[in-house]
Amino acid sequence: MPQDVPPELTAALESLAQGQSRRGIGARAGMLSRYFRAGAGSTAAIRSADDALAYAFTRLPATYAAVSAGLAALRAVSPDFSPRTLIDAGAGPATAAFAAVHELDALADIRLIDDNPHLRALGEALLASSDAAALRGAVYRAGDLVALLGDAEPADLVIASYAIGEISPDRLDRAADALWTATDAVLLVIEPGTPAGFERIRRLRAQLLARGAHVIAPCPHDAACPIVAPDWCHFVQRLPRSRAHRQLKGGELSYEDEKFSYVALGRAAPKRIDARVLARPRIGKAGIAAKLCTADGLLNEVTPRRERARYKARTRWRWGDAVDRSEGG
Repeated sequence: MPQDVPPELTAALESLAQGQSRRGIGARAGMLSRYFRAGAGSTAAIRSADDALAYAFTRLPATYAAVSAGLAALRAVSPDFSPRTLIDAGAGPATAAFAAVHELDALADIRLIDDNPHLRALGEALLASSDAAALRGAVYRAGDLVALLGDAEPADLVIASYAIGEISPDRLDRAADALWTATDAVLLVIEPGTPAGFERIRRLRAQLLARGAHVIAPCPHDAACPIVAPDWCHFVQRLPRSRAHRQLKGGELSYEDEKFSYVALGRAAPKRIDARVLARPRIGKAGIAAKLCTADGLLNEVTPRRERARYKARTRWRWGDAVDRSEGG
């Protein structure tokens, strides 16, 4: 299962926020949210160390959860994947690097790319306080993402987490090519779980499949995506909210659901899963209904209660799971 933000990272953020009022951090975070909803990127929105800290307090837990979930799905399909090198492309405050180190034990060489000086400074402070040697030794590069990827030594794993949405649409194809060129084994791209975020994932997926990539997750095939608008492919990762987090975000619930879209692409063909659950299964009088992506396209499969073994197996299915339809049959 994807992990919560590790205590060392939470403690480092709390230490950096000492002396600042939670009300002030919350107000700044609200202002940043309005900027982002209006279409501003992080370079335009985050213009000070205080902005960067407010961003991290309110967005880092959800981003960490989404990256952790994407990595868990990747490892479920390719359990032997054990990368040593990582490029965190569009790294922000190093969120994906922290998630990767806590999911992948062999990581030893981490390079991060981000053009925002305030996010880089925050990321460097968080990395320096880490218990993990790989994180303490991680190095940022500042500059244009596409240009820096173009001359980077390839890494076993490249992660672009909530990064390609900040690239202008006319440069997205170049960015996809640059990410793939920098990838020795696996590329993981994560975007917000919105129709627009999914369309960026779909476009990048199609482009890189044409270059010889193979889908590891979430798709059980390398065929064209069968999803038709207004539908879109996305998943949900639930994460707990601390009391401080609720205060900062002005929320009352003890949890938050982060919607995200993702694709993991590899240079080698993976062992194929049978199907992926694309929505929360629904239990009704007729049985349990599940929306599935399969090698044969989309299926809306209903398993009646009278098929007891199959029905029981499907009650364990969760949105986002890789599943075997023969289970219980």
